[in-house]
Amino acid sequence: MSAGKELALFVFIDALGWEIVNRHSFLDDLWVTRRPLDTVLGYSCTCDPTILTGVMPDQHQHFSFFLLDRSGTSPLRPLRWLNRLPAGLVDRGRVRRWLSRGIAALCGFDGYFQLYETPWEALPHFDYSEQKDIYQPGGIIGGQPTIFDRLRREQIPFALSDWRRSEAANIQQMRQVVQAGEIQFAYLYLAGLDGILHAEGTESPRVGDQLRWYERELRQIIELAGQQYDDVRLYVFSDHGMTDVQQHLDLIKTIEALPLRFGRDYVAYYDSTMARFWFHSDHAETQIRAALSTVRGGRPLADHELERHGVLFPDRRYGELIFLCDPGVLICPSFMGRKPIKGMHGYDPHDPHSRASFQTNASGAPVPQRLDQMFDLMNWEVQRIQSGGAGLDRLGREFKQAGADVRSLAEAVS
Repeated sequence: MSAGKELALFVFIDALGWEIVNRHSFLDDLWVTRRPLDTVLGYSCTCDPTILTGVMPDQHQHFSFFLLDRSGTSPLRPLRWLNRLPAGLVDRGRVRRWLSRGIAALCGFDGYFQLYETPWEALPHFDYSEQKDIYQPGGIIGGQPTIFDRLRREQIPFALSDWRRSEAANIQQMRQVVQAGEIQFAYLYLAGLDGILHAEGTESPRVGDQLRWYERELRQIIELAGQQYDDVRLYVFSDHGMTDVQQHLDLIKTIEALPLRFGRDYVAYYDSTMARFWFHSDHAETQIRAALSTVRGGRPLADHELERHGVLFPDRRYGELIFLCDPGVLICPSFMGRKPIKGMHGYDPHDPHSRASFQTNASGAPVPQRLDQMFDLMNWEVQRIQSGGAGLDRLGREFKQAGADVRSLAEAVS
């Protein structure tokens, strides 16, 4: 097969959940297969490495951005001095984003880095997980190769969107590389829907508008690809769904009312839907567990649940106790943000609104059931490219037909 004869085009649309895609018409005339895709416990920083490596979080070691610094060598430790600056200056969202970029440059981070609303006095207790770009070699903490590492190793021409760039820029770049007809594998990264759902919820008219825009842009890319390739195998999928926020939970207030001191008795990180705790004494653990047992809107997860979700880390780097909110409950204020938002994810993966989505126009391709199986599908496409793709399919059909002819002849003779 000559290079460029076929194209495997993977389109990642952040937060395009099964419940959302079922509510809207979205390229429905193209699909041979469409189905829900089970997600994993955590956020995009958990989901994306799972997609890229095909292993669960307890293996690839990515779960939340912030984890306990047990070694005392975290590059975030020097940031304690920022607590001395005027809060009215350094606690503004725009200033924090600017500081995040500066700190990432100083620390040599090339992955996604954001301080969010993490208190300055809390930062020295934590390390940061995504210091390296997970889409580049060596980006996975657990050391597993990603699908892009394999493409590089096998020298298969491919296109990969830059997550730092806008959707419009990534779409334009994909148009150009598809029109050139020199790649065999493509991964288009689209994250705009996630932001709309967080800000406005699943019922917002902008959700439908965004999906219609995606439709128009993707049809143009498919049309351009059809001019260069004999077969365009399209896969559209997401990492998780989105749940409308119904209740706010001030968990920080509950814990800080206890006669305990952050840093001396315990350390906690308050994500949007999870609170993660580490204890410096049995006394602190007893009090915090007792306080959490009275909270309505969530519960601590048992070890067997964490193990089932693939997030039971032996060293408890991401928490000795993990409190998970019920679907629709938002920890607010949290270290992620102080203001309420309309939509959130990161709840129980089995909740219907948490499920991701998968759809394809490709016949005969493996159908993933869970997020980690997207890696198996992408690997299958790589093997297919190496084996000659359509030529191999034709050969398989000829062998199948020959077998049927032999069986018919045998039946006629008998």
